[in-house]
Amino acid sequence: MIERYCRPEMSEVWSDARRLALWLDVELAVTATREERGDVPRGTSERLRRSARIDAARMLAIEAEVHHDVIAFLSMLAESAGDDARHVHVGLTSSDLVDTALACQIQQAGGVLAASLARLRRAAWTLAQRHKRTPMVGRSHGVHAEPITFGLKCLVWSEELGRALDRLQAALADCAFGKFSGAMGTLAHLDAEVETRALSRLGLEPEPVANQVVQRDRHAALGCALAVAGGTMDKIAVEIRHLMRTEVREAEEPFRERQKGSSAMPHKRNPVRCERVSGLARLLRGYAQALLEDQPLWHERDISHSSVERVALPDAFLAADFMAHELAEVLEGLRVNEARMRANLEAGGGLVHSQRVLLALVEAGLARDEAYALVQRHALAAADGGTPFRDALAADPVVRERLGAERLAKCFELEHHLRSVDAIFARTEEPRA
Repeated sequence: MIERYCRPEMSEVWSDARRLALWLDVELAVTATREERGDVPRGTSERLRRSARIDAARMLAIEAEVHHDVIAFLSMLAESAGDDARHVHVGLTSSDLVDTALACQIQQAGGVLAASLARLRRAAWTLAQRHKRTPMVGRSHGVHAEPITFGLKCLVWSEELGRALDRLQAALADCAFGKFSGAMGTLAHLDAEVETRALSRLGLEPEPVANQVVQRDRHAALGCALAVAGGTMDKIAVEIRHLMRTEVREAEEPFRERQKGSSAMPHKRNPVRCERVSGLARLLRGYAQALLEDQPLWHERDISHSSVERVALPDAFLAADFMAHELAEVLEGLRVNEARMRANLEAGGGLVHSQRVLLALVEAGLARDEAYALVQRHALAAADGGTPFRDALAADPVVRERLGAERLAKCFELEHHLRSVDAIFARTEEPRA
């Protein structure tokens, strides 16, 4: 991922320095476990921890000759560790090291991302509480429908982000598996007890049945969880972009004092941060597809997944973390135009109350088709710039006869649409801190 879309904490997780440090941790977890069993001289793992030096440049130089990164790593360690290096990587294959270290990286990256998503959810929840009863028009097909509140819209976001967090945690748990079972997963050179105890030192479980690799359905599910979380963030961003249109102007991204929206048009305030989120969500969907393609490997393993994961997993986490941070700042500073929401709600003279008028006429004895045609005629005329909807109904002789002025007025009471808002909010729980 280019630096523009990387935040420092997540970048550190996926740095080469962190990867190589984890490779050493993984190797020493096995060595220390074997030492406890008496298979390695006492004090070996501690001496290795003190003496082993990670020299990325030296490793690259060796790799240029041997064309194998794990062999280069082990050779680089041996140059500083001396004779103790012979106790490293005993009974292991490259994937034992790489897959297990990757599981550790995924757990660390997941912790960073979960915190960013939790902050975003908190921002959505706070907006929902603040605007619990801020009325606005609801839209279906992009067209005015019936009244809602802005708080309800934000509550939808908060709940969906909660599910994204749940999916992420489930996917992370499913990726907290490593292996030290060897070239074909048969535990031919290390027994199950060593594998279980060594992985426990790293906070991981053993892959119950492995071949040469930890199975890639785990990583595919993780990629999908990240893509779905990205889809939720995209959904929020698209909504704000719509609300920010000049014709709507119900909400706007924060706009800093010295910020400029266009190189040519000084009047512009564009939804650039939300558009950035929407764009990066497309990458997350692409990375999910790539990780799904990694599931079928030849026989017990080939290496076609490796090059994909080196790009897709770090970039997916980096993009998702950046998106969550970006969108959290948007929601925390969102400008909500309540007056404009009310003006749009009342456009056309109360068109959003058409269903209540329809139902009142039916209840008053008018056939549904006849009532629908009557209400639709006045509504479409008002929408086209004719007599305001409520005024046209008040002048209609059928409406006057069936409903009268008082009953017609009740059809236009906004509170009717808000009467269950508290009950809906009561179904949800405040996000955990």
